[in-house]
Amino acid sequence: MEPLVNVGVIGYGYSGRNFHSYLIGLEKRLNLYAICARDPERRKQAATEHKVVKTFSDVGEMLKDDGIDLVVVATPHDTHAELSVKAMDAGKHVVVEKIMCMNTEEADEMIEASRRNNVMLTVFHNRRWDGDYLTVREILDKGLLGEPYLIEESIMWYAEGVGEGWRGSKERGGGYLYDWGAHLVDHAIQIGKVPVDRIYCYATKLRKEVDIECYIKCLIHFENDLTYGIELCDRARLNRPRWFILGKLGSLTKTGRDPQEGAMNSGDIDAAVEDPRDYPFLRVMRDGVVAEEKMQTIRGDWKQFYKGVADHLIEGRELAVKPEDVRRVVAVCETALKSAEGHRSIACSI
Repeated sequence: MEPLVNVGVIGYGYSGRNFHSYLIGLEKRLNLYAICARDPERRKQAATEHKVVKTFSDVGEMLKDDGIDLVVVATPHDTHAELSVKAMDAGKHVVVEKIMCMNTEEADEMIEASRRNNVMLTVFHNRRWDGDYLTVREILDKGLLGEPYLIEESIMWYAEGVGEGWRGSKERGGGYLYDWGAHLVDHAIQIGKVPVDRIYCYATKLRKEVDIECYIKCLIHFENDLTYGIELCDRARLNRPRWFILGKLGSLTKTGRDPQEGAMNSGDIDAAVEDPRDYPFLRVMRDGVVAEEKMQTIRGDWKQFYKGVADHLIEGRELAVKPEDVRRVVAVCETALKSAEGHRSIACSI
């Protein structure tokens, strides 16, 4: 039998319960060993739903447990750095929810803690395994659109309510740029590759009861002259395309979101199926003739994240989501917020 990595999860809210605990349970080399939550009802729920060996109400007590090899930090954004560093200083490997942390200073502290303790640090950017992202990467890598000069990603919906608790507090890292936006910025960094040299971000608020934005438009300009637009809105009665790309040889548009989350919440992530109407549509120049086609979306696979963690810890394989790369995501988000607050474009080198 392959060696097991015992995992302790800090936080049993939506992320800790529906994402991490579920996906860890699908990787045979990882063992969901412990859950830490302050709420006794959530500890009881965790013990019932996942039959964990132990539950804790105190993080410090959990970190003293020598049976735990890997700690997952699935808590509010403003606690990520502190808890991750504590876990690594206790000799534990760490998976931290996105966004990695609040700013680059915290990111550097986390990376340094990983190095001095010789433990793994990675960030839960599961949407690198979204089917739409994988498909776009393949299309771009094959050069079907030629060199891209504009890529836009949009996540829009309409919600009467707004983020509850800490998610409605900008000071605590609430707001959509540090939530959905972190995934889209990660996509931009992975696709853009070269350094970012300028960022402009516009954000607006429509609700008085919270201090987070309801609409964000962020333009990320790379040194190779690629402009990457990110748009987020919770007051949209109509959606924009999920992806819109302009390249020197053609264009792409794609609607719909990756279906894995809904299937996962229903208890079977493998049942996720995309509506063919949401497949990418391409209009390209081939041999001097304009051609149109729909391409089937590559099947997404969030299970690959924890498979990669197990591969790294047990077999020594290269880590898929490196903290140094994700530090760039934090830097872009941090700069974008400054741009929005100052109503100006910011030159940078990220």
